[in-house]
Amino acid sequence: MQENYLAKWLSGELSEAELAEFKKSEEYASYQKLLEVSKTLEAPNFDADEAFQRLKTERIGNSPKVITLNPFKKFLRVAAVIAVLLAGSYFYVSSLNETYSTQLAERTEVTLPDNSEIFLNAESQISFSKKKWDQKRDVTLKGEAFFRVAKGKKFTVSTDQGTVAVLGTQFNVENRDNFFEVTCFEGLVSVTFKGKETKLPAGTSFVVIDGVIQPTNKPEGAHPAWMNNESSFDRIPLKYVLAELERQFNVSVKTKDVNTELIFTGSFDNTNLEMALKSISTPSHIKYTVEDDNVLFYAGNTPQ
Repeated sequence: MQENYLAKWLSGELSEAELAEFKKSEEYASYQKLLEVSKTLEAPNFDADEAFQRLKTERIGNSPKVITLNPFKKFLRVAAVIAVLLAGSYFYVSSLNETYSTQLAERTEVTLPDNSEIFLNAESQISFSKKKWDQKRDVTLKGEAFFRVAKGKKFTVSTDQGTVAVLGTQFNVENRDNFFEVTCFEGLVSVTFKGKETKLPAGTSFVVIDGVIQPTNKPEGAHPAWMNNESSFDRIPLKYVLAELERQFNVSVKTKDVNTELIFTGSFDNTNLEMALKSISTPSHIKYTVEDDNVLFYAGNTPQ
């Protein structure tokens, strides 16, 4: 992006091609929000001409020198505009949420203001308001994360499929396309799905696939399997297993003559692609080929 795009954008001088390129930049969204906020703010009432006359009467009238104050009047107007922009910037920046995300085949740990801990699985994102954390402990989640919540006020995890609320506990939440799962490992978790609340004591799970609540078995271990570099599934359609394979190894997975609605129970190692492929293909009675970062699963009788 050319360095003068911002100035030209503010003055409305960008061509259609330049504007299209500028909108693709990472900075555009922030500049646009700042501009919108600035438009809603008003500078304090200030009459530059009146101030000039008062200053002239009090100070300049007794001076033997004749000076021109037009530049000073212009300066006052510019200062007022700058004040508005600075105020807009402050309110805009203070309203921003803290956001942390992971890419494919990546994980990270986040410590919240109250020392609660969040462990993000691959291709996941959380956001929260650091400024308002003392008033509202709320985290928005896309993807999957394991939470160790410090004791305190109500702690909420918001997703586009459901809401999880606790006071202090350990639990895992996965929020993917048409897949929503909450597992409580310690304490008590409240899950709200479609307006109905479900209480989850330690050692229980709540799973929704394609909008339908599924039966679940008791989870094993004190934390989710993925934290031990293993992806585990209990009666889950194969398509979700393959999607997780893509996330953990950053590969592209395609299928040919394979029923991806086939129910899969099992696990795969997140550190060894070859072993993971075998762990999926063998119980599913399918075959696979690998070329660079591309994996093809196909039925045993499919011509290659």
